[in-house]
Amino acid sequence: MQKNSSISLTEGKLFPTLIKFALPIFFALLLQALYGGVDMLIIGRFATTNDVSGVATGAIVLQTITNFIVGLSMGVTVLVGQYIGQKRKEEAGKAVGTGIIIFALLSILLTLILTFGASTITTLMKAPLEAYAQTNAYIRICGIGSVFIVAYNLIGSIFRGMGDAKTPLITVAIACVVNIVGDLILIAGFKMGAAGAAIATVGAQGVSVILSLLLIQRKELPFSFQRKDIRIDKELIISELKIGAPLALQNFLLGISFVVIQMIVNTINMIASAGVGVAEKICMFIMLIPIAFMQTISSFTAQNLGAKQVDRAKRALRYGILSSLFLGSIMAFFAFFYGDLLSAVFTKDLAVIGASHNYLKAYAIDTLLVSFIFCYIGYFNGAGKTFFVLLQGLVGSIIIRIPAAYLISRIPGATLFHIGLANPISTAVQIVLCIIMYLKINHTYERSL
Repeated sequence: MQKNSSISLTEGKLFPTLIKFALPIFFALLLQALYGGVDMLIIGRFATTNDVSGVATGAIVLQTITNFIVGLSMGVTVLVGQYIGQKRKEEAGKAVGTGIIIFALLSILLTLILTFGASTITTLMKAPLEAYAQTNAYIRICGIGSVFIVAYNLIGSIFRGMGDAKTPLITVAIACVVNIVGDLILIAGFKMGAAGAAIATVGAQGVSVILSLLLIQRKELPFSFQRKDIRIDKELIISELKIGAPLALQNFLLGISFVVIQMIVNTINMIASAGVGVAEKICMFIMLIPIAFMQTISSFTAQNLGAKQVDRAKRALRYGILSSLFLGSIMAFFAFFYGDLLSAVFTKDLAVIGASHNYLKAYAIDTLLVSFIFCYIGYFNGAGKTFFVLLQGLVGSIIIRIPAAYLISRIPGATLFHIGLANPISTAVQIVLCIIMYLKINHTYERSL
C-alpha cells in the first residue's frame, strides 16, 4: 500500500502549507487546460478556420457542462473535508459512496442529452453555417464520453477533500501526453479536424479515470470506505446536493453567460467567432492561478471550519487573494500587451490573431479582479455557503454580464474589446457582494466562539 499523500490543512505553518497544496492543483489544472489548448493549437496549424470555429463553439458548451459537474462535486469535497477535519472517518466514506450514486446517474443523463441532442445544441449556439458539421461532431463525440468527464471530476473532488492534490496531478499529466499524441495522429495525420480533437480529448479523459482508480486502490485513505457505502443515503444526498447544487447552478449560469457571448460573436462573422474561441483557450491558462487558489481555499476552509479553526481559514483566504493577485498581475500584463503573440501560438490566420488579441485586452482587466472573487467563492464553498455563491453568480452572469455584452454589441463600431468588457464589469459587482457576505458570516462566527 502506498504512503498516504494527503496533507493536513489544519496544522503547520499556514502559507507554506497553502502553497504546497495549491501547486499540485495548479499544475493539474494546467495540464487539464492543455487538453483544450493542444486541440486548438493543432487544429489551428493542421486544419481549417471552420474546424477552429467548430472546436471553439463546441468546447464552450462542454466547458459549461464540466463547470456544472465541478460545482456539484463540491458537495463531496466539502463533506469529506469536514468529516476528516472532525475525525469522523466512517461518515467521510459514506459521503464518498453517496457521491458515486449521484454522479453515476448524472453521467447517464448527460450522455443521452449530448449524444442525441448535439444537432439541437449546435443550432441554438448559432454556429456559423460553414462550421455547423464540425461543431455538431465535436459535441456528439464528447457527449459519448460524458462518463469519463463525470468520473474524473468526482475522483478529483474526493482527492481534494482528503487533502491530496498530488495524485490528480500524476494522472492528468499522463492523460495530457495521451491527448497530445492523439491530436497529432488524428488531426495532423488523418486530417479528422474537429472530430479528431473530440476523440483525442475523450480518450485522454478515459485514461485519466482508469489511472485514478488504479492509484486510489493502492493508497492509504484518511477515511474508511467499503462497497456497502455505495448506496442511497437520503440524508447524505440532501447534504451533498444542498452544498453542491447551488454551486453547480452558479457555474452553469456562468457558463451560459459565456455561451451567450459566443452566440453574439457568432452572428458577427467567422473571424470573430474563431478569434473569441482562440482567446477563450488562452484565458483558460490565464485563469488557472485564481482557480487553483479557489479550490485550495475551499479545502482549507472545509477542514479548518470542521476543526473549529476559524482564524486559520480567514488567514488562508487573505494569503490566497494576495498570492493570486500578484501572479495574476503578471498574466494580465502579457495578455494585454502581448496577446497577439499568445494568439499566434494557436492559429496562423492573421485576422483571427487580431480579433483574439482585441478580446484578450478586456480579459486582462478581468484577470486582476477574479483574484478576489475566486478566493472569496472558495471560502464560501468551504463554509457551505453555496446558496450565496449561487445568488452572486446569478447577479454577475445573468443580470450583469449577458445584458452588458448584448447592449455593448449593439453600439455602432463596437469591437470585441468592448464586448469583452462585460466580464470585468460583472466581476466588480460580484466582489462587492462577496465582501458584504464575508463581513456578515465572520461576525456570526465570532459571536459563536
